[in-house]
Amino acid sequence: MIKRHFLLVAAGVLILLMAVAVIVRLSFADEGGGGPGGPGGGRGGAQEVAAVETTERTFSDTLELVGVARGQRSVNIASTNTELITRVLFRDGQTVRAGAPLVELQAREQEAGMIEARARVEQAQRDYDRSKELVDRGIAPRVNLEQADSALKSAQASLEAAEARRGERVIRAPFSGVLGLTTVTPGTLVGPGTVITTLDDISTIRIDFPLPERYLARVQSGTPISATADAFPGSQFTGRIARVDTRIDEVTRSATARAELPNPEGRIRPGMSMRVTVRQGQRQSLAVPESAIQYEGEGAFVYRLMPAEGGRVAQRVEVETGVVEDGYVEILSGLDAGETVVASGLNRIQPGAPVTVAGGSPGQ
Repeated sequence: MIKRHFLLVAAGVLILLMAVAVIVRLSFADEGGGGPGGPGGGRGGAQEVAAVETTERTFSDTLELVGVARGQRSVNIASTNTELITRVLFRDGQTVRAGAPLVELQAREQEAGMIEARARVEQAQRDYDRSKELVDRGIAPRVNLEQADSALKSAQASLEAAEARRGERVIRAPFSGVLGLTTVTPGTLVGPGTVITTLDDISTIRIDFPLPERYLARVQSGTPISATADAFPGSQFTGRIARVDTRIDEVTRSATARAELPNPEGRIRPGMSMRVTVRQGQRQSLAVPESAIQYEGEGAFVYRLMPAEGGRVAQRVEVETGVVEDGYVEILSGLDAGETVVASGLNRIQPGAPVTVAGGSPGQ
């Protein structure tokens, strides 16, 4: 029994010694950087990082706002009278020219009035011709010719009025554009204000958007803009500010700005939500890739590579950032041109730790 207990104790001590040996070995391995090159394959225990030099890039002062697209001209086609539709002369989505007939309304009364007016004109013309002949022969006084001339002109005016009333029974396109959908058919009863279809001139698109009053001095007619829409990812449309409203909303403290941009393919449709970018000029500024910036609270910092004994170390530097454009961040202060900063892997770096630059990056 004593021998068995002795063996169990000896085995336990042996296992404990082996565990201690493993821990010690791992500790020495960590201190030595995991063999040649240290963690990440660096030299002498230094961490390997990607680096980039700070250089100047072109940045634009921009405003990003949201607006609504509208046609250059848009209207609801409606009737001014209560009447039956007798003919529909268009198709949904058809492109029409100004003056093209769209629908005809029932016009029996107007057509009867035109027939009566034509008969009066014909009778007045015969009376005028007869009076003229008698006056020319000296048989009738000239006053009779003047009365016949007045009667003829009055009859002609009545005919023109009758034709105008008949013309009101044909609803026409007020300008060139693209028609929307319709639900009317021959036999549909329409009244004043009943929308028959819509008509939009979308050859040029207007985008109305709110412009905060603090930017009024920097945005004016002719300022270039670009716009994007969720419906067309990756597509950008360009145009210019056409005008800015003369009034400022007392609640939002902004004025409505209107941009115009060509729409030859008709891709942008009235009512679309558009993100508008207003460019206000360009400047040269120091920049680093977005991956080199780390944000902490309201501040930002980078790791600058500084020379040290036997290599370089990472030094944390607070920077003031500006705009972000095309994957680069504008640096307003904190760095100078030509300095080398860590381009990636910032969350693994310890300030003051030795580093090496992968692949002979700038400054290596």
